[in-house]
Order: sequence, then structure tokens, then C-alpha cells
Amino acid sequence: NIIPDEVELVGTIRTLDDAMRKEVLTRVRRTAERIAESAGATADVTLSVGTYPITYNDPQLTARMVPTLQRIAGAESVVVGNASLGAEDFAFFQQKVPGLFVWLGTRPPRYKTAQEAPSNHSPHFDLDERGLLLGVRTLAHLAVDYLAR
Repeated sequence: NIIPDEVELVGTIRTLDDAMRKEVLTRVRRTAERIAESAGATADVTLSVGTYPITYNDPQLTARMVPTLQRIAGAESVVVGNASLGAEDFAFFQQKVPGLFVWLGTRPPRYKTAQEAPSNHSPHFDLDERGLLLGVRTLAHLAVDYLAR
């Protein structure tokens, strides 16, 4: 049995808001230091805030634009989903102005559920390009409806 002199753990922590991020970082530091201390060791914990801010849909803007989404995509196709831990460049814009991030469905019909289809980050990623037309129509109508109000 070989017991190493040193252990390095590297990972990613994603949270849904800044308060949660601060709490999680505090807990990670405390947990690592106390586990090390319980074994007669020390822990040097280095935590850095990630490069991506939280992608957050403004609730008022979302409520205002859902009717447009329902009109263009069909009410049955629009789901105001739960929070997601995905990191998006769009979040940088949302730090400056209220934003609305939408997911565009492009799953080919041969996949009956999202679980059957290869993920976006898979080498087997597959999409139905007809969904791109819906995306263009959606963005155009969101812009026009937003500016009309």
C-alpha cells in the first residue's frame, strides 16, 4: 500500500445564484480543511470563481415574452423550465441588461424523447435543421413584439 504525500482534487462547481456560490465555496473549504485535520494533515484549498456568470432569465421579461413564444412555436411546445447549471456566453449580456435565454428544439423526429437523442456535446450530435427556421422566426418575433410594447 502506498500512501501519497499529497493529493490534488480539481473540479467545477456550478450554482444557481451568487449567494449559493458563496455558501458552496465556504463549505468546500471548511470540509476539505476539517477532513485533512481529522487525519492529522493540512489542506491548502484554492478556489477561484469561474469565468462564466450565472445564466439567469429575468422573470418579468420571461412573463412578457412567453405569449410570443407560444404564438410562434405553439403553446404545447413552450415550457418555462427549471433552472439549469449550463454555462453560456449569453450570461455576460444578462449582467448588463435583463435577458431571456431560450432552448430551441432541434431533435430529429426519429428520436421520440430527449433521452434517446445524442447530447449536444456528443460526437454523435444530430439535429433537424428545420428547427433553425423556427429559431429565426422566434428571435425576429421576440424582437418585434418587445419593441412594440
